[in-house]
Amino acid sequence: MTAPVLVTGATGTVGSALVPALRALDAPVRAVTRDPARPVEGAETVVADLRDPATLPAALDGVDVAFLNSPSTEDAARLQIRFAELARDHGVRRIVLMSQYAARADSPVRFLRWHAEVEDRLRGLGLAHTVLRPNLYLQALLAFADTIAAGTIAAPIGDAAVSAVDTRDIADVAAHVLTTDGHDGATYTLTGPRAVTHTDIADAVAEATGTPVTFHDVAPAEFAAQLEGYLPRWQLDGLVEDYAHYRRGEAAEVSTAVADLTGRPARDVTDFARDHAAALGRRPGAGPDGTRS
Repeated sequence: MTAPVLVTGATGTVGSALVPALRALDAPVRAVTRDPARPVEGAETVVADLRDPATLPAALDGVDVAFLNSPSTEDAARLQIRFAELARDHGVRRIVLMSQYAARADSPVRFLRWHAEVEDRLRGLGLAHTVLRPNLYLQALLAFADTIAAGTIAAPIGDAAVSAVDTRDIADVAAHVLTTDGHDGATYTLTGPRAVTHTDIADAVAEATGTPVTFHDVAPAEFAAQLEGYLPRWQLDGLVEDYAHYRRGEAAEVSTAVADLTGRPARDVTDFARDHAAALGRRPGAGPDGTRS
C-alpha cells in the first residue's frame, strides 16, 4: 500500500485546496484537523494538534512525505519546528514547508523572520525538504468581503504593486512537489503572473461583480484601528509590518514557478475575481451603495 501524504492545516485556506489537488493525482491523503467534527472529505482524517505532541505520532505513523503548515499563531515557528523534529524521529523522509515570500532572518517583518527561523532549523535536521514561499494570498480578500461588497478596498499600500497569488495555485504546486521527485533542497517563490496594485484588484472585482469598487489608501494607524478587536495585537502589528513591506515595493517580483511546476499559467487576479464574484459582490437586499435597504 502506498504511504499517505500527510497534510497539516488540512482545513485551512491552502490545505483545503491541497487535499483535492492531491486526490486529483490519485495520491492517498492523511489530513490533520484539530476538530473531530470536521472530517476532511476524500482523506483519512486524523485528529491531532501541533500544540499537543502526544497527538502527533498517530498522524505520523507510516508517513513518508508531509506538508507542513500551521494556523497563524504567535508561536507558530516553535510549533512547526517541533513538528519537523518529531517527523524526523518518526521516519518521515521528506517535508514540504509552507513559508512566505521574502522570508529572511533580518527582515523588519516579524512573520518573515519566523518563517526564516523554521527554514533554517529544517535545513539542519538532515531531512529532505522543499520550501514554498508564496506571496500575498488573493484569497485574503475574502476576509473583507462585506466591505468590498459595499464598494471599498482599504489598505496602507498606496500604488505599490504586489505579485499576489491564488491559493489554488499554491495547492497545485504543493501537490506536484509532494508527489514527484527532484525537489529536494529547492525553494520555490510562488506568485501570480503579474504584479498588481490594489486599484487593479478593485477594478478586477468591479468588472467581475458588476459592482463599483474603489481602492482607498489609508494610514497604517487607521488600517489597524479598523481591525481592532478582530485580530490579536501581535497579529495586527504583524499585518501592518506586512503592508509596510508591500508599500516599499519589496513584493513585486514575478516568479514563473507556478507555470514551471504545474505546466499552466498562474491564475490572474481577474480569474480570482471571476471565480469568487458571488462572495465579493453586492449582498442580496443591498442598496446602490452596498448597504442593506
